[in-house]
Amino acid sequence: MPRRTARSRPRLSAVALVAACVAALTPAGAHASTAPGPEGDQLQRRAQELVDAPGGPPGLIAVLRDEDRTRVVRAGVADLATGRPPETDDHMRIASTAKAFSAAVALTLVDRHALGLDDTLGRRLPQLPDAWHKVTLRQLLQHTSGLPDYTSSPAFVREVTADPHHHFDSRRLLDYVAGDPLAFRPGSRYHYSNSDNIAVALMAESATGTPYEELLRTLVDRPLGLRSTSLPQGYRLPEPYLHGYDVAPPAPPQDVSEELGASGVWASGGIVSTPADLTRFVRGYAGGALYGAGVVGEQRRWIDGASQPAGPGRNAAGLGIFRYTTRCGAVLGHTGNFPGYTQLIAATPDGRRSLTFSITTQTNETLKPDLLRQLRSVQEDFVCALLNRR
Repeated sequence: MPRRTARSRPRLSAVALVAACVAALTPAGAHASTAPGPEGDQLQRRAQELVDAPGGPPGLIAVLRDEDRTRVVRAGVADLATGRPPETDDHMRIASTAKAFSAAVALTLVDRHALGLDDTLGRRLPQLPDAWHKVTLRQLLQHTSGLPDYTSSPAFVREVTADPHHHFDSRRLLDYVAGDPLAFRPGSRYHYSNSDNIAVALMAESATGTPYEELLRTLVDRPLGLRSTSLPQGYRLPEPYLHGYDVAPPAPPQDVSEELGASGVWASGGIVSTPADLTRFVRGYAGGALYGAGVVGEQRRWIDGASQPAGPGRNAAGLGIFRYTTRCGAVLGHTGNFPGYTQLIAATPDGRRSLTFSITTQTNETLKPDLLRQLRSVQEDFVCALLNRR
């Protein structure tokens, strides 16, 4: 894998580093074309406005897929050094949309009766603190567990800040908060926590005796035909990749694509994929292709709760999935953000229409609230185009 050329150290603050942790199936690239006609022109304008906004991403690629066609909207570039455009087979960090993958693994195991939604941490992971033992898989998947977020641990922040390439033992990440009490009584309220999906992956491993990475390959990647999706431990990205940037005007954008290793986020945000693969994934995942109707029904028991960052429209939380109710209708999916990347994956509940929307700078309420508001507005317009409504 080609190594990066020498460059100055990026401007990654501790806040940005912590926020990093806080992402019939037709191949999306096979017959893709730039969205034509007046609607396509409007989407292109909206995409370009986002790229041109203060602190906006150097690049954007959106893939809209229905039963008949794939539309691709691009703005900006995949790599400022070369000026090449974003492509559907570019690798990228998918951030907290990786939480949908860990939920897909767990819910498939529930469907096969290897796990139960009411299984507890005490049963599956008795080595965890006694105070956590009554937390259930259902609560982990819906972010109502009360588990303290390990990415907010001062010790974790110090290690990442001192060495962004530090290799963590991914299966010991919860040790950083093992001495902390639960934030609230399990099931009593919603609070998004990166610790939840680490625990989900560990429960899946405990139930099957199989490494999480292999569960991903056998239960998700192969059934959905994902060819370019992986869960690395290091910080390198496979070529070609969509370069991610820290954009903080008036300084020039700084390439941060390979500034953080994946071992510190693992099942909560470490997956690398492509727009084409994410299109395949979200169509199968949101459409319920991996498990039966009973599990799908449990997954879609909605409560108030937003993904991080919030998706378009009004957000509601299910089990490893969110409902985004826009002015044009509802789609199901997940969002995520990581230094250099912000992601949205969404599809209609039947999986027949899908949208993946990727930009190459980190955008969330803490770092770039104005850009996030604009991003959600643009995403809503894309959802309306996907649903063929104004």
